[in-house]
Amino acid sequence: MKKRLVVLTGAGMSVESGLSTFRDSGGLWDRYPVEDVATPEGWERNPALVQGFYNKRRKELLTVEPNAGHKGLASLEKEYDVTIITQNVDNLHERAGSSHVIHLHGELTKVRSVKDESRVYELTPDQYELAPDATDPYGDRLRPHIVWFGEAVPMIEPAIEITEQADIFVVIGTSLNVYPAAGLLRYVRPQIPIYLIDPQEVRVPINRPVHVIQKGASEGVAELIELLHRNA
Repeated sequence: MKKRLVVLTGAGMSVESGLSTFRDSGGLWDRYPVEDVATPEGWERNPALVQGFYNKRRKELLTVEPNAGHKGLASLEKEYDVTIITQNVDNLHERAGSSHVIHLHGELTKVRSVKDESRVYELTPDQYELAPDATDPYGDRLRPHIVWFGEAVPMIEPAIEITEQADIFVVIGTSLNVYPAAGLLRYVRPQIPIYLIDPQEVRVPINRPVHVIQKGASEGVAELIELLHRNA
């Protein structure tokens, strides 16, 4: 039976592909106030602004490709039972070939009904320019399938369950400042190896050994693969 490898990824996973980050200096939150484009209140105030913001993010997706880090993680499926838990809303893990991805904060390429959140629709690239008054087949207004500030994170329970089953746990490109995602580390069983890949120093919110690879996603994943092969 394959070992279960669980990977938590953040914005640093996709930055090498050329996607704008949200929190870094010069990132999206510096240019677009959070309360305007990433809260239910902002949506109620100005749906055209919010829809336009996510339309731009979708168009940006069309200009980038998965990097070597994304592809490296996908390649590990040959030897491991890999689950990616991502804070990112892009689809680069899927495009790289990862087959089991949990999106904690939603998905940029999907929209959902404002009345029934179980009605989720995948957009094709020719639909990425969504009108503010777009509706679904039931006549319900459509909003981005994104977890906004102040909203619950519905996928956190499946993420916790998978984390509790991990044989190896890896963190890539996240500051571990954003909850509930950062709290997943507390569900990793004792004695399970934890690897952290990030070019910056990251404060780990748990008191246990963590193998740090202080590199970007692509170089870091390459080193991780070497280490896993060595320790197999």
